[in-house]
Amino acid sequence: MEHEKINYIELSARDLIANKTFFTNIFNWQFVDYGPEYSAFNNAGIDGGFYQSDLHASTANGGALVVFYSTDLEGTMAKIQQAGGTIIKENFSFPGGHRFHFSDPSDNEYAVWSDKSV
Repeated sequence: MEHEKINYIELSARDLIANKTFFTNIFNWQFVDYGPEYSAFNNAGIDGGFYQSDLHASTANGGALVVFYSTDLEGTMAKIQQAGGTIIKENFSFPGGHRFHFSDPSDNEYAVWSDKSV
């Protein structure tokens, strides 16, 4: 652990089981449950957890945006859709690459970007 660096992130989830299945299937996250309303994850680039909540995060309501990196943007998009995720912003270019936004089963917004050709 590094002093005064981001060490852990906690995200809301309406449906912990659905979120755990979703992120395991797409990104190979691993989970440890701490009671019925919290599940910690690892193998995500940063450790964190999902807590039970009816609220969700989106950029429209000022939420922080968690951004994943992919060397195969189209492949990652397909995996997200196959796992039941919703594409909420189609693939677009920006200085440095391309990205799209998606929501998980709890309606939280995330993005995936790549600097590789699409």
